[in-house]
Amino acid sequence: MRTTPKELHNGFGLIEVLVALIVISVGMIGIAALYGQGLRASGTALYRTIAVNLASDMAERIRVNRLGNANYGGAAALGKCDPGGDTDCTTAAMAAHDLFVWQADVAAQLPNGAGVVQYTGTTPPTYTIRVAWQEVGVGGLTHQLAVHIPNL
Repeated sequence: MRTTPKELHNGFGLIEVLVALIVISVGMIGIAALYGQGLRASGTALYRTIAVNLASDMAERIRVNRLGNANYGGAAALGKCDPGGDTDCTTAAMAAHDLFVWQADVAAQLPNGAGVVQYTGTTPPTYTIRVAWQEVGVGGLTHQLAVHIPNL
């Protein structure tokens, strides 16, 4: 019995095409989900980097003004202590000014950002610097840095 050329070249059926379309669609949805997770993770990493840099910035401000002590844990106040200013600032005024400028930076650079410094009068003095912010889908996050800065 001979086969005719028509029987050898049947081609694809509608079922095979639909199955292939479903497989490709599921793959594309998976790729899109993976891409979205990558974007979300990079955003979180960016905010964490900013928080670490802001906490380090405050630690450096405290190291420069070592005699500010408990004033860094107190109320923030805008003084005329910026570089190039014509007034001499006390260590307490400089600490309050540093805290004010730093808290403004935290609020400007992080979504719902807030920064707090806690002073503990141990030997050497300990400063606990906290930076908190809100992220969509994650909630509230906090970065904390404790530094020991001796008075000279």
